[in-house]
Order: sequence, then structure tokens, then C-alpha cells
Amino acid sequence: MQYLGESAALLTSLCWSLNSVCFTVAGRRVGSAAVNLGRLLMAWGVLVLVHLAVYGSCFPMQAGGARLGWLGASGLIGFALGDAVLFEAFVLIGARLAMLLMTLSPIFSALLAWLFLGQSMSLPKVIAMAVTLGGITWVVWGDGDHQAHPHLWRGILLGIGGALGQSVGLVFSKFGLAGDFPPISANLIRVTAGVVALVLYFGVSGRLRGTLGSLRDGRATAFIGLGAITGPVLGVVLSLVAIAKAPMGVAATLMSLSPIILLPVSHFIFREKVGGHAILGTLLALAGAAALFFV
Repeated sequence: MQYLGESAALLTSLCWSLNSVCFTVAGRRVGSAAVNLGRLLMAWGVLVLVHLAVYGSCFPMQAGGARLGWLGASGLIGFALGDAVLFEAFVLIGARLAMLLMTLSPIFSALLAWLFLGQSMSLPKVIAMAVTLGGITWVVWGDGDHQAHPHLWRGILLGIGGALGQSVGLVFSKFGLAGDFPPISANLIRVTAGVVALVLYFGVSGRLRGTLGSLRDGRATAFIGLGAITGPVLGVVLSLVAIAKAPMGVAATLMSLSPIILLPVSHFIFREKVGGHAILGTLLALAGAAALFFV
């Protein structure tokens, strides 16, 4: 099928957008902690069934210790830690700004690849990073209605933490996927690690029963379930198809369109003021992030 990869990349952006809206709504009802644990438990259940149907087993026991270590660490950092702070950012500053901050992830990924994988850091890449940072800064500083986000700077720091967690998780995943290891199996290992880490954390801190009890909110649980399907399950699978079937730069660019998609969503659903500076700044940030994959 022609343009399969490009179509999958665009659908990935739609999934990320819907996913972020679902978790924002649910997080404002039951808290970000319940959203993070609930969506990972739901995603884990779906992935186990998918793995059983595709590979005939509930878990890739043949992965080996080293691979389990890399992918487990990726899941711990990406899902348990990185997404925990990202979901709190959703609650504090909304899906639009939080997802815009996620455009920092390519910058962090490029820096980590330069530091630990020996990849080059050329002047054009540095300029592209500066453009992305400039676009984000323009949106944040140009938002005159800071009363809508009384915890703006805390939310920004948490959003940056989410982008960093995603980047570190991706670098670890790169090591874990070496040797053409199946992406579905890798994702199951990552989600399993995230679930175990969160269950242990909430259990030791005595918050497990209360966190799970929050999921009795039917409306919030419905949004979490929809977000779990469109995020850790469908979104991840589509992103893997996009990377496999389309040029990396094209796929990465199309998968980064969530902040654009969320501009009208934020205005009409969350009643946020979205001025010209927000649109232009978002376009500038995305252009810089996209340029990282072409220069």
C-alpha cells in the first residue's frame, strides 16, 4: 500500500492528541497518579492478549537478561517516571502546552545520542534545536492569560521532565531492540516494567488501594481506557509501522503534529485562549523539531 508509513504516522499524531485529551480530562477528575496506573494496567492487559494471539505466549520469556534489563529500564523511565510527570503537566497546564513541550524530546534524544551513542552534533542541528526552543518560549511568554494556568512554571518543568523521560526511554529501547527483536514483545516488556514499578511504589507508600479506588469514577475510567488503547497500544503500534514504512524524517515530522491538532481542541473543548502567537510559535517549534531529522 502506497503511503502506508505516512498514513500510519499521521494516525499516530491523531492517537497522541486523543490520548492527551483523554488523560487531561481523567486526570482533572481523579488525579494524575490514578490515570498513570490505570492506563498502564489496561494497556498491559490488552498487550498480553495481543502477544498471546500473535506469538502464542503471554510474555517473551526468551528475551534474555540483557534485553530484559534494557527494555525494563526503558519502561521504568519512560512509562512509570516520564509519563507520571507528563500527566501531572496535563492537569496543571492542559494538553496543548504539555504536548508542545514534548517537542523537546527530539532535542534531548539528539543530545543523548551525541553523548552516549557517538552520533555527530552538527551546526544545523544546533540551529534546529534553537528554533524549537524559540518557538516554545514564544508560546509560553506570549500567553498573556497566565491566570488560566496558576501553576504554569511547575507544569512547564513537569512537561520538560516528561520529554526527557521519553527520550531516555527511547535510547534504552534502541539497545533492547537490537537484533530485530519484535516491537510488540518489546512494548510488552516495557509496559510490564512500568506496571510493576508503579504497583510497588503505591503499595510501599500505602496508596495502592486509594489510587485504584479512584477508578470507581466511571467517566474517568472510560477516558483512561480510551487513552490506554489510543496511546500505549494503538499509538505505539502505528508509530512502529510509520518508522518501518516511511523515511525517518517524514515519519517523525508527521508524528509530531499533535500540538497543531490540539490548537482547535484546546480552544473549543477546554475554552483556552489560543492567539496568533500560539499558532505561530507552535509551527516554529514543530519546524525546528522536524529539521532535526533532515539536517
